[in-house]
Amino acid sequence: MKRFLIVVPPLVGHVNPTVSIARELSGRGHRVAWAAHPRRVRPLLPEGAELIPLDDRVSDEVWSPLVDRARNVRGLESYQFLWEEVLVPLARAMRPEIEQAIAAFAPDAVLVDHQAIGGALAARRAGVRWATLCTTSASVVDALVDLPKVKAWTAEQLRALEGEAGLPAQEPPDLSPQLVIVLSTAALVGPTDKFPAHYRFVGPSIQDRPDATPFPWEALEDKPRVLVSLGTISADRGDDFYGTVVKALEGAAMQVVLVAPDGRVPAPPSNFIVRSRVPQLALLRHVQAVVSHGGHNTVCEALANGVPLVVTPIRDDQPIVANQVVASGAGLRLRFGRLVAASLRTAVERVLLEPAFREAAERIKASFAEASGATSAADHLEHLAS
Repeated sequence: MKRFLIVVPPLVGHVNPTVSIARELSGRGHRVAWAAHPRRVRPLLPEGAELIPLDDRVSDEVWSPLVDRARNVRGLESYQFLWEEVLVPLARAMRPEIEQAIAAFAPDAVLVDHQAIGGALAARRAGVRWATLCTTSASVVDALVDLPKVKAWTAEQLRALEGEAGLPAQEPPDLSPQLVIVLSTAALVGPTDKFPAHYRFVGPSIQDRPDATPFPWEALEDKPRVLVSLGTISADRGDDFYGTVVKALEGAAMQVVLVAPDGRVPAPPSNFIVRSRVPQLALLRHVQAVVSHGGHNTVCEALANGVPLVVTPIRDDQPIVANQVVASGAGLRLRFGRLVAASLRTAVERVLLEPAFREAAERIKASFAEASGATSAADHLEHLAS
């Protein structure tokens, strides 16, 4: 039996993929624990999961401004905010707590989410074997290649954190030199032979992840079905978006499942089901298209079911993921800030009716299945630990 410590930020999309990996490791007889902020992370974990609690006050200080600013910032302003107000403060607060967790739990290997930079620094200081989990492929592509000043500024943030931790320079400071697990495949990312040998592209980690969220399954009709969602953090950003979706798809020959906060769509059309939350993984087996903000988890979960997409990226890694969807042939991209009903309806009808989009999505689905997701991730972690 080996011990694995998983370090995650208090963000839903970064916690959920670790659940499948942890279940796989536990099923093989290993002991798995999370080091995380319990108020936001505990509800996302399996019943009885072992959690080493971090200070919830840090999570609260980061979460509220993150949600508030998500409504108002885009582009480079959003990127700067993410680093200055979220990633750097989290790293500074989490590092000493993760060092204590490593000392107490004595893991054989640590799995650190790429945005939990404090976990990477703590693992390096402790001298333990550690792996980076990239829940988005944007973590390993050079998204800033055309923005050298922004790239240099980002490097300065990381070097400062590295210096504060008393660590020698490592390139890059926040990615493991031993194992980097990327939850995608070449079918979506593009050729992976340019990456170092310790980068492992395993596909999405979505196996064995139960979700008890209630849903009116009996209300699903025998017609094309479309899921529309802006994810967790961006949901409050969608007032104009939700109105555009209603205008675009009201009365269309399809059924729309729209995920929106309570009260945002007070009088949904008869061909709409509006819910504040849905069991997304289960629901994706019953839809033929997805309209999304381009969040990596939603995109990969859709493609793992062979479902093509219309993506309307807002910020962060979403434009990168949206470009991957378009380049792979599995969907279309529209501009979130300039979304109009006619264009949205045309795009949705195209991904539903034109076979090429479904065929591309099926190709990616096959690549994900072959890569094995959580099973493959667990194989690589076992090898690292031993």
